[in-house]
Amino acid sequence: MDIPSVELSNGRSIPLVGLGTYNMLGRPCIGAVSAALKAGYRLLDTAPRYSNELSVGMGAHGSGIARDEVIVQTKLSGGDQGFDEAINAAKESARRLGVGYIDVYLIHWPCPSLGRTVESWKALLTLADEGYVRTPGVSNFKPHQLQALFDETGRWPVLNQIQCSPALPRTELREFMAEKGIHAQAWHPTGRKEGVLGDPAILRIARKYGKSPTQIALRWAVQHGISVVPKSSHAGRQLENADLFDFALDDADLADLASLDRGERAARDSDVDEEF
Repeated sequence: MDIPSVELSNGRSIPLVGLGTYNMLGRPCIGAVSAALKAGYRLLDTAPRYSNELSVGMGAHGSGIARDEVIVQTKLSGGDQGFDEAINAAKESARRLGVGYIDVYLIHWPCPSLGRTVESWKALLTLADEGYVRTPGVSNFKPHQLQALFDETGRWPVLNQIQCSPALPRTELREFMAEKGIHAQAWHPTGRKEGVLGDPAILRIARKYGKSPTQIALRWAVQHGISVVPKSSHAGRQLENADLFDFALDDADLADLASLDRGERAARDSDVDEEF
C-alpha cells in the first residue's frame, strides 16, 4: 500500500492518510497499530487524552518498521499547558511512546480560559529548535487563535488538525491557513455524526466509482490537500480507508458534496469548548 505524502512549510512531509487511534486501548490498540504499519501506514495519531500512547508505542515497536519511517503524532493536553508544563508533558509522551523525539506535536485545544496558549506555543517552538519535536502545530484553532500565536512569536504553526469533512468543509478557516502556510489535517473526516455517509449525494457518487461512502468522504479531503487520520482497528477497513488514490472526484461530484455543508456553526467551537 503506497500512501502519497504532502510537503509541509517546514520542509518535512506527512502521509495524506494516517491511522487515528481515539478510543483504541490495550492489546487491540497494539494489534491495530502493528497491522496498519505492516500494511503501509506511516502516520500514527494519538494523544494523552486517548490514554493509549503506551499501546501505540508498543504497536509501533512490534511492527518491525524502522523508527525513522514512522511519523508519530501526539498532543499537549489542556491540563499540561504552560511553558515548563508543556516541556515536561512532551517528554512524558515520548517516554510512554518509547521514542527519542516526537515527529508532530500539537496543542490539542486552545483552552482560552487557562490563558496559557502562547506560553505553550513558545514551549513547542523551543522543543522544535532543540530537535525534540520535528513539526510543531496545533489542533482546533480558529484564525484569531492562530494569529495570536504568530503575533507573540513571529512563527505560525506548521499544521492545524481541525474537525473537517464534506459536512464541515471549514472553507474560510482553511483559506486563512493556506495563506499562512499552515497545513490542514482533518479529524472526524468522514462526517459520520453529521449523517454524511447516508446522504443520497454521497451514495450516488459511491456507486459511480464503485467505492464506499467512507472512501468518497476521505477522497474529498485528500483531493483538497487535507490529510486525514480515520480510526479503525479492523485490518480490512484500514486498507479501505487508504485506498483513495485510483480515482478522482469530478466537478459535478464536488458540487454535490458542497451541498452537504452544515456551516461553521455546526463545528465544535474552540472559543467555548475546552478539553483538559
